[in-house]
Amino acid sequence: MSVSSRLKELLDNNNVRYEHQIHPTAYTAAETAESMHIPGREMAKTVIVNADGLLRMAVLPANCMIDLGHLKFITRSQNIRLATEGEFKDAFPTCEVGAMPPFGNLFGLPVFCDTLLENNDFIEFNAGTHTDAIRMAFHDFKRLASPTMIDLVDHHSTRVA
Repeated sequence: MSVSSRLKELLDNNNVRYEHQIHPTAYTAAETAESMHIPGREMAKTVIVNADGLLRMAVLPANCMIDLGHLKFITRSQNIRLATEGEFKDAFPTCEVGAMPPFGNLFGLPVFCDTLLENNDFIEFNAGTHTDAIRMAFHDFKRLASPTMIDLVDHHSTRVA
């Protein structure tokens, strides 16, 4: 498997300038950022949550933790938690589990993106595999993914993941 064909088609059809990079196998966004020698704040990680039984995509910097309580409030959910791999793997048939690009619109999922990523001119993210990444302008990501921009980061967490 290489770059998700859906993703490549979306970027190419919209004349987006991007760089495809291959990196050593990494299973977390923080590991990917480290292997590519980029700051964690520029590496966007895709987190799938289960909000009242519905899958939602959250996109935040690799060096941050998600604030599920705030996302619960924003989505007006009664129950919210991280989705299990079993719950979301079928939603991303062209991707390796855990390497989904942050374009929920390609997979019928709403996208919530942390406002910290707007501070970057460029972002990088997994492109469907644990060895492929895409670097592109944040404004192009925002234009194509149409995310709801909110504060998703848990500012009280001492963990970085």
